[in-house]
Amino acid sequence: MTDRRAEAVRALTRNLGHDFADPTLLEQALTHASVGEGAERDARGRPFLDNQRLEFLGDRVLGLLVADRLMRDFPEADEGDMSARLHALVDKAACARVAERLGIGPAMRLSPGEAKQGGRRREGVLGDAMEALLAAIWLDGGIDAARKVFDHAWQPEFAANPKKALTNPKSALQEWALGQGRALPTYRIVERTGSDHAPTFTVEASVAGYPPLTAQGRSRQDAEKAAATAVLKREGVI
Repeated sequence: MTDRRAEAVRALTRNLGHDFADPTLLEQALTHASVGEGAERDARGRPFLDNQRLEFLGDRVLGLLVADRLMRDFPEADEGDMSARLHALVDKAACARVAERLGIGPAMRLSPGEAKQGGRRREGVLGDAMEALLAAIWLDGGIDAARKVFDHAWQPEFAANPKKALTNPKSALQEWALGQGRALPTYRIVERTGSDHAPTFTVEASVAGYPPLTAQGRSRQDAEKAAATAVLKREGVI
């Protein structure tokens, strides 16, 4: 581990407020798939594992922690309102913002090519690593440790959770486009990355006469919703 990255990892650990009993879990959470199995080896000569399996678990850990927090914070909210809030709090953009605040990017292990292409700042890379890190903390210290980190790290997201959260942003964008005298919005898959069990879709949403916008999601549907929401926010609808 280079001195610069080692310091970034130490800073990240301080920001998390969690000391890993098993540091290999932290290293796995911070290792991007681009590194390639066997490309680097730890102090014992073992190949580093990438964070895809942890990301798979972390996605579920995050969903549980958000749902539990929403149940406690909004006792009068109905299912639709909580579902809209949950979507805003677990999407790739929210995870990436949390990752940036914690300093995950500089602490990650990436291939030289991925690093040169801006992987340390890429939303999908940061979001996946954040989820993998939650899973690593869950495995290392249990649910209480994961909840402690989550409550601290996600507090700004809860504070900024959109009051106009939409259950169906695609329908809202469609209504807005028709109200502007435009044709129905269109959606196009720009990229599909990640493993088969944990893919990330990048989708472009377009409304005639307006610049298109792209967003990411765990499924094509989630990415389309995120892109529709991004257009609505840009145009000041929400």
